[in-house]
Amino acid sequence: MSSKAELACVYASLILRDDDVAITGDKISTILKAAGVTVEPYWPSLFAKALEGVDVKSLLSNVGAGVGAAPAASPSVAAPVSGGGDAKPAAEEKAKKEEPAEESDDDMGFGLFD
Repeated sequence: MSSKAELACVYASLILRDDDVAITGDKISTILKAAGVTVEPYWPSLFAKALEGVDVKSLLSNVGAGVGAAPAASPSVAAPVSGGGDAKPAAEEKAKKEEPAEESDDDMGFGLFD
């Protein structure tokens, strides 16, 4: 039952977002009641609290962006630099040091058709 309740609350939340209506527990409950879906009373308020302050549109837009990907550091967040203006920001130097070296099949000792 819980997976159906979760899915119903997700759809109700998406309907509210699509209509540019604030996502609240009462509004989710109203949509579920109109659809004839019965869920435990805590589900609508749980979803409303989970989506509070979340931009659902950007959340949906970034679905395929990768899970757990760290945001790229912006140049304005770079560490302060002492000395002349030729020094690179610390964030750029760190990013260059952390780049993994590419490995080929030859390095592992086997090929695709061996």
